Amino acid sequence: MSVAYKSVQWNAHKKRYDLILTASIALFLISFIAISALTHRAPTAISAPILLLRATAVAALILLHLILAIGPLARLSPLFAPLLYNRRHLGVTMFLLALLHAILSLAYYGLFGPINPFSALLAYNTNISSISAFPFELLGLAALLILFLMAATSHDFWLKNLSPAIWKSLHLGVYLAYALVILHVALGILQSERNLLYPALLALGIITLSTLHILAGRRERTRDNHAPPPIDWLDVGSIDDIPESRAKTICIKDRERVAIFKHEGRFTAVSNTCAHQGGPLGEGKIINGCITCPWHGYQYLPSNGQSPPPFTEKLPTYQLRVEGRRILLNPQALPPGTDTEPANA
Repeated sequence: MSVAYKSVQWNAHKKRYDLILTASIALFLISFIAISALTHRAPTAISAPILLLRATAVAALILLHLILAIGPLARLSPLFAPLLYNRRHLGVTMFLLALLHAILSLAYYGLFGPINPFSALLAYNTNISSISAFPFELLGLAALLILFLMAATSHDFWLKNLSPAIWKSLHLGVYLAYALVILHVALGILQSERNLLYPALLALGIITLSTLHILAGRRERTRDNHAPPPIDWLDVGSIDDIPESRAKTICIKDRERVAIFKHEGRFTAVSNTCAHQGGPLGEGKIINGCITCPWHGYQYLPSNGQSPPPFTEKLPTYQLRVEGRRILLNPQALPPGTDTEPANA
């Protein structure tokens, strides 16, 4: 969150995160190539360019699975919520790996041939009716174009100018990209790969992601279905349920969700929906005295739901009171930006 748009806003945390991410990817690539070289000796030895092609592809595919798993994991356990803050860094890194894989593929298979490598990719193989000879490269290219659009528009400049609704719809394209990547792998390398480990790992990734999304969806639906009807004052739990600087999300039947935050031993409540791009504020935390959205770092003052100047975003707020060790919530939302008195424990 910044007054002016900047190419990258690295704080100390993000620098450490990106350093660890870069080092982890480098270690994975080196390990993959070394292990593959040791396990594939003559006469089945694999050339160094092919090993690098495979290493970048596997690294990008693992990152894509991790990116798609972060959302449901954060909803199933707050332990994974911090990963949401850096998900865009993961996405851009994954795209760069996929782009490197595509460049290496074009260079290795088409750069020294008589046909332009792009022409060969787009027009040479037309066996779309064959599974074993399907032009799987086109599927990878389509996925790469989607990932490029997402990476190129990941900055808040595009979020603001495209509008949150259009931006979110565009970035939901990651699921289409994922499907294209899976088909790219299944109709490509797996057609010639005799080792069952690779299809088994791919199937495990698909099953794991599907299971996580189903479990997270069922949990959210259960919470909505069991939400109590709005009454004058609603008992929403014990003061011990909410860790310091964190929140508890409350579902109220037929109304929007409410995030109840604890800060310096006092409690405040705001709408759970971030005014920036609809992020789940209850999965974030209070940083430097401000509620901080886990998606893009947008911040709001806990007492009135207003973004600090010069920002103008505002959230609906709610009245709270504490009786004994129980937190009571008035489910009637106050107008966005309304000052409320924090409830003391």
